[in-house]
Amino acid sequence: MKQQKSSVTISRKKRPSNRFAFRKSLGQNFLRDSSVVAAIVEGALINSQDIVVEIGPGDGALTILLAERAQAVVALEIDERLTPILLAKFNSRPNVKILQGDIMKKQISDIIEEAGVCLAPGQRVKVLGNLPYYITTPLLMHLLEVSNRQKISTLTVMVQKEVADRIAAGPGSRVFGALSVAVQYHCRVEHLLDVSAEAFVPKPKVASAVLRLTILEQPSVKVSDEAAFFHTVRTAFGQRRKTLQNALAGIRGHGRESLTEAFAAAAIDPGRRAETLSLQEFANLTEAIIR
Repeated sequence: MKQQKSSVTISRKKRPSNRFAFRKSLGQNFLRDSSVVAAIVEGALINSQDIVVEIGPGDGALTILLAERAQAVVALEIDERLTPILLAKFNSRPNVKILQGDIMKKQISDIIEEAGVCLAPGQRVKVLGNLPYYITTPLLMHLLEVSNRQKISTLTVMVQKEVADRIAAGPGSRVFGALSVAVQYHCRVEHLLDVSAEAFVPKPKVASAVLRLTILEQPSVKVSDEAAFFHTVRTAFGQRRKTLQNALAGIRGHGRESLTEAFAAAAIDPGRRAETLSLQEFANLTEAIIR
C-alpha cells in the first residue's frame, strides 16, 4: 500500500501558558505553536463546505483556524472546566458549536445531531484531533467502527510518533502489526508532519506526528468474513516472534494438518512470521482457514 510521507519536522518556541491546571489523567498537552496549528489545518484539506468534528479542542488553538475555513465546527471537549472557556471564546462565531462529553461514549451521528448541524445528503464529516496518547488505539478503533466511519470522510489526527509509525508501517517493518492492518484495511494513510515536544504545553515526553486517514469507499482487500479476518490478524500478531504455523496453531479449532492445508491453499510459507504478510496475504490465508 502506498503511503505518502513528508520529512518535514516542525518545532517552535512555545508561548507561556496560563495558570490552567492540566490533567495528566486526560493526557492534556495543548498546542502552542501557530505554525504547527496552521500545518495541521492545511493538511486536513478543509474547505467552506466542510463540517468538522474536532476531538479535544483544549483551549481552541485549532478551532480558531478551523472556524475560518469550515462551514461548521463541532468541538467535543471531555474536560468540563474547559467548556465555559470555549463557549465564551467562540460566542461570537455562530459556525462553532461547543459540546462537553467523551468521544468514546458517543457516535459521530449523535454529536452532529446534538450540535444541531445539518449535513447535506450523502455528506460526511471531517474529524480532527490531538488524540490523548493513552487511548489512541481504542479511540481510532472506535472511530473506525462501521457506524462512525460511514459518517466520516477523513481523520486528521496527531498521535505519538511511535504510534504513527506503526499505523503507517508496511509489511516487513519491525513495527508492522495488527494496528497497521486494522487502519490500512479501512483507510489510505498519509504522513503529514512530525511535531516536536517543544510545540506543546506542558511538554510531553515523546515526539508526535500528524496523519491524514482517508476512509476508503471499499476496504483495501476483499474478505468474506471481516470478523474472521481480524481474528486471524490478531492471533498471528499475538505471538509475533513465532512462525505463523505456531502462532496460529489451534485457531478456530484447526489442527496442524488442516492448518497446513490452509497455508498451502493460500500459497504462504508457514515458516514466515506475521509482520512479513501483506494485507492481501492475510485475506487469502483467512479465506483458506474458514473455507
